[in-house]
Amino acid sequence: MSVAPDRPLLAVLRGERRDPPPVWLMRQAGRYLPEYRALRAEKGGFLDLVHDSAAAAEVTLQPVRRFGMDGAILFSDILVIPHAMGQDLWFAEGEGPRLAPRLADAPLEALRPAPERLDPVYETVRQVAAALPPAVTLLGFAGSPWTVATYMINGRGSREQAEARRLAYGDPSRMQALIDALVTATIDYLCGQIAAGVHAVQLFDSWSGSLAPTEFERWVIAPTAAIVAGVKARHPDVPVIGFPKGAGGKLPAYARETGVDAIGLDETVDPRWADASLPEGLPVQGNLDPLALVTGGAALDDAVARIRAAFVERPHVFNLGHGIVPDAPIPHVERLISLLRG
Repeated sequence: MSVAPDRPLLAVLRGERRDPPPVWLMRQAGRYLPEYRALRAEKGGFLDLVHDSAAAAEVTLQPVRRFGMDGAILFSDILVIPHAMGQDLWFAEGEGPRLAPRLADAPLEALRPAPERLDPVYETVRQVAAALPPAVTLLGFAGSPWTVATYMINGRGSREQAEARRLAYGDPSRMQALIDALVTATIDYLCGQIAAGVHAVQLFDSWSGSLAPTEFERWVIAPTAAIVAGVKARHPDVPVIGFPKGAGGKLPAYARETGVDAIGLDETVDPRWADASLPEGLPVQGNLDPLALVTGGAALDDAVARIRAAFVERPHVFNLGHGIVPDAPIPHVERLISLLRG
């Protein structure tokens, strides 16, 4: 009888405390790595890279090889879901993603679903799973419905998500139909990643901080709870990490009501408050400021020490409070790993 490999990150997500804490970094596969930049230059645009399964698998593995991370995060994008739901998706150089038609102007019913657009993502997962060291946890992900909806409605990112918030207040039944469609698509997408080989999944709600408390309950907590329940119905043993960026004081309600197995903390959250306020024993992930990593030196050392001290008795995955930035120096990442592992 074969024995399952020890995956420290997966163990922590299931409620076991490890010392040192396992570590991975959001956006760890990306522009701060010269090997990524070289492959991106060879392959062309970002979406071309996502849809090239062999290249996307290579990008996913690069930070694991270089730094020995405990987790590998699938290289993809949260907007592959609206693309599969029928919106056109492209990335304008220097301006970020674009989606058309904007759902501020067009009905959801006008879209022609194209689920085959997700096939390259599943193939990427299969290739990474086959090549990953046995102790490393493979993480899949999706955008949470509220955050993805903001892009679908506006056709691009926005600073205050005003178009989506106006629609939510002005025509909540239309917003609910979009959110419901995204819940269904996201459950299927995450379960497809799990079937292809991921060990755990993360829901990114990058714009949850833009919502008032009652709106947060309806457009963040409720859909997240539905996704967690849908994934657990098919894969009860697969941990789900929730990352509601900007949620602040609404984090305890999110943790209690969504059913997530672990909760990601952004860099604005006091880790001592989080430890005191969140359910006992709930694993947490985070929450080093990405700019402390860029700065390095005493700022990095002190921040790492404060975070570790706050979670000394709680299952903890060390991570950033948001994605690593392109100018993060590689020696500073190496220093972070050294601080964590002694």
